[in-house]
Amino acid sequence: MNSNIETTDKIIILLNTAIKVLRGGVRRIFLKQASGMLLIGKHVQITHGKHIACGKNVKFEDYAEIHGLCSKGLIFGDSVTISRGVMIRPSSYYGGDLGVGLTMGEHSSIGPYGYVGCSGKITIGKNVMFGPKCSLFAENHNFSDTEASIKGQGVNQKGIVIEDDCWIGSNVIILDGVTIGRGSVIGAGTLITKDVPAGSIVVDKRNKIMRARG
Repeated sequence: MNSNIETTDKIIILLNTAIKVLRGGVRRIFLKQASGMLLIGKHVQITHGKHIACGKNVKFEDYAEIHGLCSKGLIFGDSVTISRGVMIRPSSYYGGDLGVGLTMGEHSSIGPYGYVGCSGKITIGKNVMFGPKCSLFAENHNFSDTEASIKGQGVNQKGIVIEDDCWIGSNVIILDGVTIGRGSVIGAGTLITKDVPAGSIVVDKRNKIMRARG
């Protein structure tokens, strides 16, 4: 803990952390796996826990919603943080449209109020940071048949891959079929519709690569 933090504030932090650890100690028994300490904030919704595996020191912050029903499960590596109000939804709440799931590498985090639609497979590497209100959509609706309803044509799922050591700014939207290469930086508000080479900086809403990091 930072040495510049006053003692009173340290006590408050420790008490709040202890409460989250206690919640985690109770709710871990409903998960497929929890390898170490699990911290859970208030009003966190976890469903279908038998499909959810957590490493050490995983944090689900206040009001997060973790929906575990999927074919490949939700896998959270060591020291992953799911921030306040994040929604992780691989499938519908009522058992239809069974999705694939999510894998997050160690020390990665999803910022507050993010949305992770992992009906197609989403793979997030190690040390990946998401800012607030990012959205990932790992499926697209089919709509080529003009004589049928779009809803009735189903979806296709290519999946999303975000490689290690990426920084994804706030309000970024990442669509199905995209791979973001290792060490890339995606500027706030950017819409990502195609692959991003490793080590890139992407700063506008048309997916234009402005320059390389190196």
